[in-house]
Amino acid sequence: MSQRVLTTESGAPVADNQNSATAGVGGPLLLQDQHLLEKLARFNRERIPERVVHARGSGAYGYFEVTDDVTGFTKAAFLSAVGKRTETFIRFSTVADSLGGADAVRDPRGFALKFYTEEGNYDLVGNNTPVFFIKDPIKFPDFIHSQKRDPFTGKQEPDNVWDFWAHSPESTHQITWLFGDRGIPASYRHMHGFGSHTYQWTNEAGEAFFVKYHFKTNQGIRSLSAEQAAELVGKDANSHQTDLLQAIERGVNPSWTLYVQVMPAAEAADYRFNPFDLTKVWPHADYPLQRVGRLVLDRNPDNVFAEVEQAAFSPNNFVPGIGPSPDKMLQGRLFAYADAHRYRLGVNHTLLPVNAPKATTAQNYGRDGFMATRNGSRHDKNYEPNSYQGPAQTDAALSAPLAIHGWTGTHEAPAHVKDDDFFQAGELYRLMSEDEKGRLVANIAGSLSQVSREDVIEKNVAHFAAADPEYGRRVAEAVAALRD
Repeated sequence: MSQRVLTTESGAPVADNQNSATAGVGGPLLLQDQHLLEKLARFNRERIPERVVHARGSGAYGYFEVTDDVTGFTKAAFLSAVGKRTETFIRFSTVADSLGGADAVRDPRGFALKFYTEEGNYDLVGNNTPVFFIKDPIKFPDFIHSQKRDPFTGKQEPDNVWDFWAHSPESTHQITWLFGDRGIPASYRHMHGFGSHTYQWTNEAGEAFFVKYHFKTNQGIRSLSAEQAAELVGKDANSHQTDLLQAIERGVNPSWTLYVQVMPAAEAADYRFNPFDLTKVWPHADYPLQRVGRLVLDRNPDNVFAEVEQAAFSPNNFVPGIGPSPDKMLQGRLFAYADAHRYRLGVNHTLLPVNAPKATTAQNYGRDGFMATRNGSRHDKNYEPNSYQGPAQTDAALSAPLAIHGWTGTHEAPAHVKDDDFFQAGELYRLMSEDEKGRLVANIAGSLSQVSREDVIEKNVAHFAAADPEYGRRVAEAVAALRD
């Protein structure tokens, strides 16, 4: 194979890539050295703004294969037949830390999945926990500010973390997950994934169902203790990235089995708690898991920046047969995710290879903007409707309509008979073995004991006690012992 010629960005050959042009031997550099200036200017612009949350991530390609018939619930084409395969891309991530953070930390993990379907890309954006800390998006910026680096100290502050939680009792369930045994996954391969939110499925007959997604790891659950995690971070801060990369390179392709919980839409209004509350799970006794298919990861990205950092997932990327629910957090994310990508990557980020449809072609009237590569020809109009056979609407709704009533305004979520911020956290605690309870209490106390204000500690302990009296008592005793 002949040696390829190094060129500038404009394609001109580079004569010398080892020495800058100077005014004589040993003289000052010349402004006319176009190759030098281009390299330095481009280098200065190699980094894009990192994600505000989920900055530290890893990704892989794979496929989703349908194993069970779900056509009674959804008309989505990629779920239409047993044995059907759809190409996918997944991005795993931590939430709170920066791009340079460590992998093996106590933090929820993002589980964002892109299906390249023949009806367009379908993005499912979730976590490795079935619940979240809050249930209204208006609190999200404040929540993240409390978890990020303090403006004065420049580091995460327990005072901020626990002060926010003290004023957000709905966080008690997720806190119990986070400080429990599954709070630090051993790897991305050894954790479950959840859609977390409630979504809507619609079948060919127009019948609507609300669903929750559960991706169960086929590798088995493996987690780290706080001590094991601290040791691993010291050895390899990129431990989860290393594990995922090497496993796929060895041909050990990780997989997950997808199950869904299905609730007929008519049952939502009278369910005993708000089924669209992101801080709660649906008990399996009420809505058992139904198997759908399996997700397999079998190819690593060739370029982490191009394919992982530039990957953009938006929960408003639906396909026919799948749509939103009244979940308030989901509703907020329908805007926020896409808007974050327009800021980070530009309005044409959907044209990047990792984000562009693969099994179909995007056809619309979006034009111009930074890095526009699809502006059409002289025969393509940039408006609709037109008389030139441009893309036209289908008049077929992607999902069933949601009934609404009442007055506009800022309302609390509708109250159901069993709505409660603590009950499910208590149920989770009571499901744990004695050893699991001991580790949970120790993990919480290790963090909560660092808080400087007694009233903040007392408010949080009261939340745990409301979930289960023993839970609160043990946390209080453990915190007191560490503060003596």
